[in-house]
Amino acid sequence: MTYSFRDDYSEGCHPEILAALSDANLVQQDPYGDDEFSAAARELICARLGQTSAVHFVASGTMANLLIISSVLKPFEAVISVQGGHIAEHEAGAIERAGHKVIIAPGEHGKLRPEDIRNAVAENTMPPHMARPKLVYISNATETGLAYRKSELKALRVACDTLGLWLMMDGARLGAAMVSKASDLTWPDLAKLTDIFWIGGTKAGALLGEAIVFNKGELAEDFAFHIKQRGAMISKGRVLGLQFKTLFEKDLFDSGALHAHAQAKILSDAMIAAGYKLSCPTETNQLFPILPLALVEKLERDFAFHRWGAVGTDHMEIRLVTSWATDPDQVARFVSALG
Repeated sequence: MTYSFRDDYSEGCHPEILAALSDANLVQQDPYGDDEFSAAARELICARLGQTSAVHFVASGTMANLLIISSVLKPFEAVISVQGGHIAEHEAGAIERAGHKVIIAPGEHGKLRPEDIRNAVAENTMPPHMARPKLVYISNATETGLAYRKSELKALRVACDTLGLWLMMDGARLGAAMVSKASDLTWPDLAKLTDIFWIGGTKAGALLGEAIVFNKGELAEDFAFHIKQRGAMISKGRVLGLQFKTLFEKDLFDSGALHAHAQAKILSDAMIAAGYKLSCPTETNQLFPILPLALVEKLERDFAFHRWGAVGTDHMEIRLVTSWATDPDQVARFVSALG
């Protein structure tokens, strides 16, 4: 059986979360997210932010993005995304299906820059004949595994304020970004510099679940109706709340991300030591080495990973992803197979 480095959600959930779900299994709670566990999880999240924000729990990342974007935009408004952004390429046109144009900006290594935002707005300004840009979408960590710096997020905030745009952060891998040595962002920074962001639980050790955080109260108004209309309000909301309570109460969110980082660094260092190039620096739990095709085929006998794209005729860029559950022995086995 091959060992998978395809993603960071191949396992079920952290044993402590499973234990918490089991321990609370027969404890009666109010439905639809009005339970004690969800309330405690909201308090823990707001404590990290240093402010009171509206927090809603949903089951998946695509659901979070769709709900946020469709709720804050008017029918004629559009969202700006970097090329390769999750909403642009990996959500089956969910945003467009909801009636909103996704304006693609080039960016750099998966990051949006202020000039990308300014250019996107300038190229889409002909009211009422063109969809009006209103929301900027970024991911942290990015799809290329990079983490935003505080200065970068500040610059995006200034650009958005100048142009009258909302700033939204997809946090599917926010845990990996926040513990990255490359990032100086704090949780209060997220509260001050974004209008909306969400915290990924699925890739942080939860069975499933994401926490949507509104830092601008007016944007959260009536959001529960959007959740309900989109079929995203589950009667047993306790399942989501209890997982986030456990992730933050027991510090699993950070410790799991740190473990993933450590294993990714071992793999990244081994690639560099063996003389192989990376398409971008390894800052979180994703790495993108460029390997000879013959080596890729050899590694595929024992390991699963994504082929990211051909480089020339005899090399292949691959993606390796580590997680809170990555087995260090399997990492060592992969490193050994390189040589």
